[in-house]
Order: sequence, then C-alpha cells, then structure tokens
Amino acid sequence: MFFIYFLLIFGLSCDTINAKAGPGYDCPYCQPEQIHIAFGSKSNDIVVTWSTFNDTQESRVQYGVGVMDKEAVGTSSLFTDGGHQHRSQWIHRVLLPDLKFDTKYVYHAGSEYGWSELFSFKTPPQGEDWVVRAAIYGDMGNKNAHSLAYLQDEAERGHFDVILHVGDFAYDMDTDEARFGDQFMRQLQPLAAAVPYMTCPGNHEEKYNFSNYRARFSMPGDHESMFYSFDLGPVHFISISTEYYYFLNYGVKMLIAQFEWLKRDLAEANQPENRRQRPWIVLFGHRPMYCSDDGDDCWDRYLPNRVGLPLYGCGLEPLLKEFGVDLVVWAHEHSYERSWPLYDQRVYNGSYDQPYLNPGAPVHVVTGSAGCQEGRDHFRHNAFKWSAFRSQDFGYTRFKAYNKTHINVEQVSVDLNGQVIDGFWLIKTNTSYHKYDLL
Repeated sequence: MFFIYFLLIFGLSCDTINAKAGPGYDCPYCQPEQIHIAFGSKSNDIVVTWSTFNDTQESRVQYGVGVMDKEAVGTSSLFTDGGHQHRSQWIHRVLLPDLKFDTKYVYHAGSEYGWSELFSFKTPPQGEDWVVRAAIYGDMGNKNAHSLAYLQDEAERGHFDVILHVGDFAYDMDTDEARFGDQFMRQLQPLAAAVPYMTCPGNHEEKYNFSNYRARFSMPGDHESMFYSFDLGPVHFISISTEYYYFLNYGVKMLIAQFEWLKRDLAEANQPENRRQRPWIVLFGHRPMYCSDDGDDCWDRYLPNRVGLPLYGCGLEPLLKEFGVDLVVWAHEHSYERSWPLYDQRVYNGSYDQPYLNPGAPVHVVTGSAGCQEGRDHFRHNAFKWSAFRSQDFGYTRFKAYNKTHINVEQVSVDLNGQVIDGFWLIKTNTSYHKYDLL
C-alpha cells in the first residue's frame, strides 16, 4: 500500500514539474536564429530582430548590464516568401528603449520555447563629442564573401559603433525559396548581433517588391526600412533607396514620397542649431551617381537617381548641393572608387594642395567590393577627371568622424590581408557652413 501511495505522489510531482518546465505543445522550429540589432528612433534605443520557423506566440529579450535583469516584450509577424513554395517564417522585433549611454549590455532573445546564445553590444556615448567608427560596404553574398571574416573579427574586437550595408545582400535573399536569405542572415549574426546593422536596399533585393528586405530588417522610421535617417555623434546619416528610380513597375508613389521626405530631413538637419551640433551629413544609397567601371551604369551621364526622371524629376544631386551634404557613399559596382569633391561632373577641390579641406562639393565613395559570387567589376581604361583613386581589390571601408571638423576614410583590401590601400581626410573649418556656393 505504501509503495502504491509513493508511486502516486511521485507521479503527481513529475506531472507538476513537467507542466511548469515545458510549453505544453511540440514546437520543433522555435529556436531563435538570424539575430541582428539596429538603432531605433534614438541612438540609445536598440531594436533586436530575429526569426523562428514556428509561431512562438511571444517575442522576448532579456537583457541588462552584466546580468540579464530586465526584459522587453515585442511583436512578431508572419513573412511568406513570394516563391513557388511560399516558405514562411516568423520575424520577431523587440525594442530596448532608453538604454544607458556608453554602456555594455548583454542579452538573449527568444521565448519559453527556446533562447538564443548570449550576445552583447555597447551603446554609443551621449552627445556629439566622440569618435564615430563605422564599417561601410555593399554587395556581399553568402558565397565568396571575402570581407566577412575580417568584419566579424573587427566587430568582435569592438572596432565599430555601427555597420552600414549599402545594398545587395546574399545574392539573393529570395534565391532558393529564400533559403539564401536565411543562410546569409545566419552568417551575419556574429557581426550584426553585436553592432547596429544599418542598411539600404539594392537592386538584388527587388524580387516581390523588396519583400525579403522589408521583412528582415528593422530600420528607424515609417517606411519599412526603405529610407530613414539617424544621428550618431557629430554625424547625421541618411539612408535612401536608389531603386525607386529603376523599378518603376512598382509605381512612382514611393519615389516622390522619398524625395519630399529627403528635402524635409535635409532642411531639418540644416537648422542652424542642428548643423552646429552635427555638422557632418553623410548620405548612402546603393547605385552611384558617378563611377568609372566598364559597365552601362557608369557610361550614362544622365543616371535617373542623379538628374531625375522625365515627368517626375526628383533628381538627387541638386539636393546634395543645396543642403551641403559632405560625403555620399554608394555600392553596386564591385570595386572601390573615391572621387574628388564633385558636382555636375565638375571638380570643386578645396585647393590644389588640399582638395578635401573645405571642399566646394560633396565627395563620392563607391564601396561595393565586399565579395559575392558575381566577382569583381573592371574599370574603363581611362579614368574620368573627377576620379581620385580606384581599386578592384575585395574589401570594405572604414569611416571615422573624429570630431566636428575631421573625418577619416580608409579602404581595407582583404586581397592584401587587411592592408589599407587608400585613405583621405575630409576637413572643414567652418562647422556652421551648410551650403555649397558653386554657381
């Protein structure tokens, strides 16, 4: 009798433990993966994004300084790829608001059905007077990604405050029923789970009206990550979609909306107090206005993103002049190229000896050589007069805004094992200056 009573008590105890420890239903694909972070509406807001292939019915991030003593809850949405198999996954987004500045946080993401491994990130300092360090590149695939290991290594050593990926991911995120996109986001995780990963769309994201890009990334603003801006230290960063000028089959409504938004954003950035606090304006988008690769895009002097479209206009280059944009970063061409200060195909160097000291026009940098299966692009034999330096090496760009007067840009060659092959200082002595007087 005692033995039967013992078994009953033991059985009830086991049931109680199981009920508390288990979720109550089978969920084989609930483990978080493809984890990445981005800035929210402020530099001390961090958005954590990840995927699961089953619905976990909750999205949670546990985090804290040293110990995970805080928890934030977010939302998830079902993303279905537009391919024949209509593969689906749940995209989770959780905002970590009002974090302490200049502080290292640890976190993991998930639900009662499974948690990620432990990650960490460091929030930027408060204010404008600190050195902003960025890695910048575009055109990186999940095959032939020459720069990825170097970027992962630098990120894990704490060398970057932000990553700018200037379009073209995975080659392509929709390939093989979006399995390429999943694999690429897994490859990015050691980098993008540790450093805010800020993006813009490229032509390789076009499929199904950019649906993979819009679903997988969580940038600031109200336009599904297609265009936005954010402030970091002494820099106002602006991300745009050049693809609105090329995929007109999706309509022109968003092209016009982006153009009007950009004018408002630049005007706000040029309010005297704002420009004194953040004198540097850096704009990035995928397709360049200027390049000298031996391809159709680079031979066309009337690229629509530069000069606008018939009937609609919306050319971007006049805005760069009107609002004194300092540096413009592009990708698309699988190479690296730096321009002299440049507007309307004319060079406006600051002086003969110091071309980047108080230049008379924006500087353009093309950095699309991170590595993909399409390989390198070749340059035309004779460089244009506005072209200051160009390289076919696989690599990426390092950017440092040291203060309100000095920016340093370097190009890293991974063909040469991380050697810096180009660099320049962009300097301006009048930090309230905001408009180029070219005419």
